[in-house]
Amino acid sequence: MASFPPRVNEKEIVRSRTIGELLAPAAPFDKKCGRENWTVAFAPDGSYFAWSQGHRTVKLVPWSQCLKNFLLHGTKNITNSSSLRLSRQNSDGGQKNKPREHIIDCGDIVWSLAFGSSVPEKQSRCVNIEWHRFRFGQDQLLLATGLNNGRIKIWDVYTGKLLLNLVDHTEVVRDLTFAPDGSLILVSASRDKTLRVWDLKDDGNMMKVLRGHQNWVYSCAFSPDSSMLCSVGASKAVFLWDMDKYAMIRKLEGHHHDVVACDFSPDGALLATASYDTRVYLWDPHTGDILMEFGHLFPPPTPIFAGGANDRWVRSVSFSHDGLHVASLADDKMVRFWRIDEDYPVQVAPLSNGLCCAFSTDGSVLAAGTHDGSVYFWATPRQVPSLQHLCRMSIRRVMPTQEVQELPIPSKVLEFLSYRI
Repeated sequence: MASFPPRVNEKEIVRSRTIGELLAPAAPFDKKCGRENWTVAFAPDGSYFAWSQGHRTVKLVPWSQCLKNFLLHGTKNITNSSSLRLSRQNSDGGQKNKPREHIIDCGDIVWSLAFGSSVPEKQSRCVNIEWHRFRFGQDQLLLATGLNNGRIKIWDVYTGKLLLNLVDHTEVVRDLTFAPDGSLILVSASRDKTLRVWDLKDDGNMMKVLRGHQNWVYSCAFSPDSSMLCSVGASKAVFLWDMDKYAMIRKLEGHHHDVVACDFSPDGALLATASYDTRVYLWDPHTGDILMEFGHLFPPPTPIFAGGANDRWVRSVSFSHDGLHVASLADDKMVRFWRIDEDYPVQVAPLSNGLCCAFSTDGSVLAAGTHDGSVYFWATPRQVPSLQHLCRMSIRRVMPTQEVQELPIPSKVLEFLSYRI
């Protein structure tokens, strides 16, 4: 099938401005870094940025200091450069919560990362809560790392110390996600075809195994209110789970190839999924409807072609915290920024061998990891949201689609408040 250039709107597509680079050190003989960067993550409070440098090494850097380094030393920052190295954690207990750089050797190839923060009033779901090894306070910040051997290691971000070693998966832990409500409920997605739910406030007790995938599970994501989980995987799988009952809600059908990434919008009204079929879909997770398609190949490939090998596999997708923009990363050496209401990218950036991407906590920067263990950063589109978008997000944070549709309001107002196909 002939390859056509991507469709371009009458408006010229803007090139995203590069903020900086964190280049991985040359691969050492001990083989601890210098390979695929499968995951990048920002702390919920914006204090830290973490990424897998390949093989066994994860690096944690204070995000504000990282931005200052880019301003002082230009966009490039070699991660093992002594001149740019940030101060390390010292033994002074009074400095515990001051962000400091850490390099963590996880002992095996790192495939996934996730930050989790604690809210004390969110109690463990465990019946017996009289004694726990760990008591997490308000200022607790954890990093979970998913490894090649199926283990999950939990680290204290402020000290770099290992807290827990979770053992139950039998294959690669491909993705990790914490519940956003501060409960320290962790969900892991694995090549062993399962998702597992862990309660870190109960010393890492495994609460539930979610079964339903017939092949590898690539990614998972919580809805903003922590009530719903999306999991995606091989064989076109997109599943939605009720996290109060630990039961499957529905399977979303529409992709033609493996689905490898997913993310919810900040109001929980939209779900983005990325697939090797060259497409990113925006779904209404409450109805299962596809609301928007972002194509990475024009004209769109037929299902047979989309289900095979091509040079437009979409590797990652991430929702901006403004709820208005989505970023995608594909094998055609491009990062694209999309508006949720337009089917063409509003900004693009070149990137070779990209594997993963994530927005910063304030949504101003996109980070993307590559095959060689490096990370690249771009400024994201900044647009004033419309009154409609602000109203939609405000009401959709507290109401699912069905409840909005049942409101006793005029049809025009209902249309104004709805995400439409």
